[in-house]
This record gives sequence, C-alpha cells and structure tokens, in this order.
Amino acid sequence: MGLWMVRIRARVLVGDVMTKSLITLPETSTAREVAIAMSGKDIGSVIITRDSHPVGIITERDLVERVIARGLNPDITLARNIMSSPLSVIDPRAEIMEAARKMAKLKIRRLVVVDRGEMVGIITSRDILSTAPELVEVLAEARRNNLLPSRESEAMAGYCDNCEEWSDSLKEVNGQFLCEECRLELGA
Repeated sequence: MGLWMVRIRARVLVGDVMTKSLITLPETSTAREVAIAMSGKDIGSVIITRDSHPVGIITERDLVERVIARGLNPDITLARNIMSSPLSVIDPRAEIMEAARKMAKLKIRRLVVVDRGEMVGIITSRDILSTAPELVEVLAEARRNNLLPSRESEAMAGYCDNCEEWSDSLKEVNGQFLCEECRLELGA
C-alpha cells in the first residue's frame, strides 16, 4: 500500500499546478494596454487573441526588449507586432516533467495549457519549481523506506539543487540532486 501511495503523490500533472486565470487581450491592443493588464497582478504574461482564439503571448521581457529597448511608443505599438507566436502548448494531463523538458528544449518559461482545443490555463517554470521540493521530499522518503530501488548510477533530469539550472544528468550526492558540473566542482 505504501508504494501505491507514493506513486499517486509523486505523479503531478500540469493541470494540478497550472494557473487557471489567464489575461487575454486582442491583437489590436497597444503595448501600454498589455503592460497595464499585467501591472499589479503578479502576472508576467498576456495571451493575445484574434477573433477570440489565442495567437500569441507577450511577456514582461517582450515589453522590455521589443518596445522599451527599441524606443518604440507603447501607445501606438500593437500587440500583434511584439507578441511571440505561435503559442507553445501542453495538455493538462501531461506530467510536469514533460512540461519542464518542453520548456527547456524550446528555451521558454511558459506553456499555454490547452484541453481539447480550449485554453484552460498556463504553466510557468515557477509553477514547476514550486512543486519540485515537495516531489523531492516524497521521493527521498520513499527511498529511505525502501519503497523505491536505489539507482545511484542512473542519471535523472531536473533542476540542480546547487546551481538551480536544468540538467539531464542529475545524480544524488549526499541527499542533493546535482548536475555534472556541480558534482565536479564539489569533487563528488
């Protein structure tokens, strides 16, 4: 029974951690309207739509790099001219590690969550990172109780506990999951 409980708790889906409230604006919105929509809401992106269908995303970084750094007027710069498109999406039933791998591969920090063609949320690298400590604790507890086999020679993918960078070659060293570079630096 213990192993069954660990498997249930250790399997975290995108839908479990995604943010369900999305801000959307039409592609004809101005950069200033996008910035105002983000302001004070602890939200770092806005989904841009055309005819109520999502076509792109604008992040805080997009506003900095594509408007402010270029000296463009935010009152006349349109969302469609500064959005990132097409959208990168993921199913809410996908595991969060799949989302993390996809973000790393595409070098992005957000995925729009789409269920049967309908936009239902967004998952960010921050959402995944906030879940990671709990998963590591569950897995460490399972290993201590001999519920999981010890696989010290097998590398795993995830965020390094030392440098916090993504790695496909994490190995456990003294209770921490470290990437190859950090293992070399620490002489492990």
